[in-house]
Amino acid sequence: MEMTSKVALRHAVLAALLDGEYSGYQLTKIFDVGVSNFWYAAPQQLYAELTKLEADGLVAGREVVQRGRPNKRVFKVTQAGLDELAAFAATPAKPLLLRDDLAVKVHAADLVDTAPLIAQLRERAEEAAAKLAFFEQTLRRLRGDLDEEEFLRAGERAGPYLSCLAGCRLEREMRDWCLETARTLEERAKRRVR
Repeated sequence: MEMTSKVALRHAVLAALLDGEYSGYQLTKIFDVGVSNFWYAAPQQLYAELTKLEADGLVAGREVVQRGRPNKRVFKVTQAGLDELAAFAATPAKPLLLRDDLAVKVHAADLVDTAPLIAQLRERAEEAAAKLAFFEQTLRRLRGDLDEEEFLRAGERAGPYLSCLAGCRLEREMRDWCLETARTLEERAKRRVR
């Protein structure tokens, strides 16, 4: 599923760097784990964006010397980067645009063989369920011993938690829609065979 908006990769990278100083490799892991519910970027895109952000003064990089391993560069957000994020946060958000080839296939379901489509729906439901489980685990880790209400009221950083909640809801809805759609198409196919 591709979701498009006007958010630039730079803003997603700056947001991911808010929790500390990270190498490009660590940033790719953060994107896989914590940012994937709202933004996808390939590792080469992240490395290129870090270079641009550093050239623009929005992140500062430094080399870390390591024993027995190659040295690495780590990056942190500068005040200019925080100002960029503040300006971005103040601009009106664009509506979410959804482009999903599976939804197009379902739209054409009355005129195509639905068996492969049903299999794809079930596969997507499994993927959504796995992502949902991951996001739920992330929420538990973020709030620690606090219940959700207490964490949202007084926890250290609510932003990552709230964006992860959005990911949970999207994946739960996708899972449920896929399963319901697959069941509907199966029932319709059974009636046609009779």
